[in-house]
Amino acid sequence: MASDVRVLTRRGADSAEWFDAVASLRVEVFRSFPYLYEGDAGYEKHYLATYARSADSLLVIVLAGDQVVGASTGLPLSAAEPAFRQPFADQGIPVEDVFYCGESVLLPAFRGLGLGHRFFDEREAHARLLGGIRWTAFASVDRAKDDPRRPPDYRSNDPFWTRRGYVPQPDMSVRLPWKQVESSQETGQTLTMWLRPLEARR
Repeated sequence: MASDVRVLTRRGADSAEWFDAVASLRVEVFRSFPYLYEGDAGYEKHYLATYARSADSLLVIVLAGDQVVGASTGLPLSAAEPAFRQPFADQGIPVEDVFYCGESVLLPAFRGLGLGHRFFDEREAHARLLGGIRWTAFASVDRAKDDPRRPPDYRSNDPFWTRRGYVPQPDMSVRLPWKQVESSQETGQTLTMWLRPLEARR
C-alpha cells in the first residue's frame, strides 16, 4: 500500500464531518459502469445523513494526503432505509440479525492495493463488536453481461465478493430509482442482495 495512504474509521455522528468529501467522491465514482449514476452531491449528503443518525454505523475513509480517495459505509439493517429492509422481511430474516454493508467507492488509481478487503474487514469486525449480528449483507446493481455500456476493460467484483464468502440471493432484490448518465429522468434499477454468515471472532 502506498506510504501516503491512511485509513480512518468513524462511528455514528462522528462521521458527519466527512460527508461533503464523501458525497463528492460517490458522485464521481458512481458515474462509471455498473451504476451509471448521474449523481447529485446534495442528495448524496442527504443519504449519508442516515449513517450519522445511527450510533452503530461505520464510515471507513481512505486518505491520500488530505484528499479523500475512498470510502465505505455500513450500519445495522434495522437503521437502514425501508427499501433495503424489505427483502429480508419477505424472507423471514429478522432485520436485527443483519449488518448492512453499504456502498464502497475508491478512485481507480488506488485500486489493487488491498483496500477493498480492508473495507470489508473493518465493517465485518465492527458488526461482530455490536453483538447479536448473524449476517452481513450488501446490494449489487444488476447489469446484463452483454450490456453495450460495459467498458471493454471492466472487471466484475463478483469473484472478489465470492472469495469473501458472500453469496448472491436471486430471490432478494431491491428496486431503486435513479437518473442514469445521459438520461433526463429517473428509471428503476434492480439490485440483488449478497449475504454471508458472520462467523465469530477468530
